[in-house]
Amino acid sequence: MGLQADVRAAAVELLSDYAAAAAVKLQVYPARPRSTAPPTAFVDVIRDTIAYTGPTLRQRHPVAEIVVIHGIFDSKEAADQKDAFVDGFLDWAVTRYHEAGANTLIGATDTEDLPNYVPEWMPPAQQLVYYATRITLEGLALG
Repeated sequence: MGLQADVRAAAVELLSDYAAAAAVKLQVYPARPRSTAPPTAFVDVIRDTIAYTGPTLRQRHPVAEIVVIHGIFDSKEAADQKDAFVDGFLDWAVTRYHEAGANTLIGATDTEDLPNYVPEWMPPAQQLVYYATRITLEGLALG
């Protein structure tokens, strides 16, 4: 597989393994799903910056933006569930920094609440407003 595919697979594996370990019933998708039923997580965007350190030597920095949908609105219960999920996931992921491959690093570098998240790619009838979190996973590889 290529680096972007490895980062996508690592994001899915980190989310799936954490959910299983924490007994969270989480649907995990490698890309935007056709429909959502919270709790749902998916890789929303992958971007990649490349820095050349020589004519044929480069350093790649892939970034995967993950969205975790917690519920329909940000009630106290949903916010508590989100806080527990994010705190647990960050602790889980920090020890699995080689998830994308032996010669790469990956780690969570940012989280952001999305209290008015709307999946705009879905048909209008399915565009509910959700309480979600965006988690940024950044990778690093030399090659």
